Amino acid sequence: MTGHVAVIDIGKTNAKLVLVDRETLAEVAVITRPNTVLPGPPWPHFDVEGHWAFLLEGLRDFHAVHGIDAISVTTHGACAALLDSNGNLAAPILDYEFSGPDDLAGDYDAIRPPFADTGSPKLAGGLNIGAQLYWQFQMDPELKDRTHQIVTYPQFWGARLTGVKATDATSLGCHTDLWNPAEGAFSSLVAALGITEKMAPVRKPSDLLGPILPHIVDVTGLPPATPVYCGIHDSNASLLPYILAETPPYSVVSTGTWVVAMSIGGKNATLDPDLDTLINVTALGRPAPSARFMGGREHDVATGGDSPSPTPQDLEHIVSNQIMLMPAVVPETGPFKGQNARWIGAEPEIGTGKRGAAVALYLALVTAECLSSIGHEGSIIVEGPFAGNQTYLDILRIVTGSDVRRSLGSTGTSAGAALLVDGATTPPLAEVNPMSISDKNSAELLGYAAQWLHIVKA
Repeated sequence: MTGHVAVIDIGKTNAKLVLVDRETLAEVAVITRPNTVLPGPPWPHFDVEGHWAFLLEGLRDFHAVHGIDAISVTTHGACAALLDSNGNLAAPILDYEFSGPDDLAGDYDAIRPPFADTGSPKLAGGLNIGAQLYWQFQMDPELKDRTHQIVTYPQFWGARLTGVKATDATSLGCHTDLWNPAEGAFSSLVAALGITEKMAPVRKPSDLLGPILPHIVDVTGLPPATPVYCGIHDSNASLLPYILAETPPYSVVSTGTWVVAMSIGGKNATLDPDLDTLINVTALGRPAPSARFMGGREHDVATGGDSPSPTPQDLEHIVSNQIMLMPAVVPETGPFKGQNARWIGAEPEIGTGKRGAAVALYLALVTAECLSSIGHEGSIIVEGPFAGNQTYLDILRIVTGSDVRRSLGSTGTSAGAALLVDGATTPPLAEVNPMSISDKNSAELLGYAAQWLHIVKA
């Protein structure tokens, strides 16, 4: 089916508006703005009004040039909006990296459901939405009374476009403590927080919320009947094309600020919440064992800036000299959280291919550990920015012994969100073209990986 889907794609680092061809899922146009956190008061929060002005202007311009037939939404998780009786924010939307909720962690733990019920590990700051809400209600005793409905973040944008309030299971199932994946229902925490009647109805990500509001028509020039779909958590948006097209077992590695590995049909694995494993809920409502680390953030910190793409010789130098970046560059997340990053051997200079090779090795080895912890079997599909890092892909292929493929789209989250619109088709995947790594060098790389893991776990 021909036509264009405008996808509102709010990541932790950048807010994007992406125009997607509904037939090919090709990205016709993309605009971005930084997802800058405002300092407060009353707490660090997202610049939703800045995003809103940016999105309306983008919708207007995209429609004028290309035409827009539908709107879909995908956003980062760990985010909820508290709306008053007029549909406005009852309080600014808290930045989940703010450490304030940690101050009340002991009190919150007393009402928090166990990992076995929710698949949500205990996380720092506001990464558990339940912890956010508990802290916010304590900091502002009148906030709960002002709150008429609570929506998850994709549906916040849907509500602004249509006036219809909702939540969705992929966002509720993203380490919120609010959802029981096995039962497909709210966890006991919702009642414990006293918000049962305030949670907006749970809808499927592919549900049609409704047409855009009249004032949106006036500002953007979009047709009054333009449909808006419910929306989806970004990692699950990345997963959706493969849920629809692939035969299990396989795993999808969604990369961006966060690297999230999700296993579909893999081996049974006992998830350890201390290793940043969790249960995600797919767009079809099914549990998916997952593991994650802040890989995009770690890449930016560890590289220290732009560097040329590593050559095979750069990688060989790092491996043969046993130069290792040890975890964790962002110590608050991942399978090695709590450890402090350090270099073993001569630290490569910033801005060199050798630095890039060492960082790619580090990221691939942490990704492999994530995959191991969730029972990965079969092929690995990498989407997002890391899909363009050939060194990372080759290392991941060798150390996991798995076929590794990459998504052709540069914004897998946007393609997945566009698939929520009836009539869209799944994107093609490309086999990775392996870098020229000899059997000898592959064996050395496996030895390097074993030594790296031995040091980490020692």
